[in-house]
Amino acid sequence: MIHIRAAGASDARAIAELLQEVVDAGGTTAITGEVTREDILAKMSISPRAAWHVAEDEAGELLGFQWIDPMVDEPKTCAEIATFARRGKTGLGIGSKLFEATLKAAKRLDYRWIRANIRADNTGGLAYYQSRGFEDYGRIEGYRMADGTVVDKVLKRFDL
Repeated sequence: MIHIRAAGASDARAIAELLQEVVDAGGTTAITGEVTREDILAKMSISPRAAWHVAEDEAGELLGFQWIDPMVDEPKTCAEIATFARRGKTGLGIGSKLFEATLKAAKRLDYRWIRANIRADNTGGLAYYQSRGFEDYGRIEGYRMADGTVVDKVLKRFDL
């Protein structure tokens, strides 16, 4: 059984640890380097229009998390989304359940659309957002990540 709830400051360490596992594995996120509890706390408090959710199993183990926060270029109308699942736990419905909660939060926060910014080589991420109803609307060619790696990114949108 997967339980979804709003994330809080007490979840920051577990979120950072899960995200660090994903970063260390490489290939799916543009985030590089070390991810700390303090990084997550700072990101969580960036805006009152952010919404964070966690997915847990019955024992309380963190299976994944998702957040939205205002897009820099269109903060009043668009939320950026990010989704992460524990390695080896994808395909269990974690992302689907997280998106249900995020969708409700996005509507409550009065966003008009949600943007996903996905590495073009992240086939799992592209499939996930496509399966939620996100549609391609743009591309960033030659995005240089903090570690110097260059990737293309696909921009997808979901209209609320």
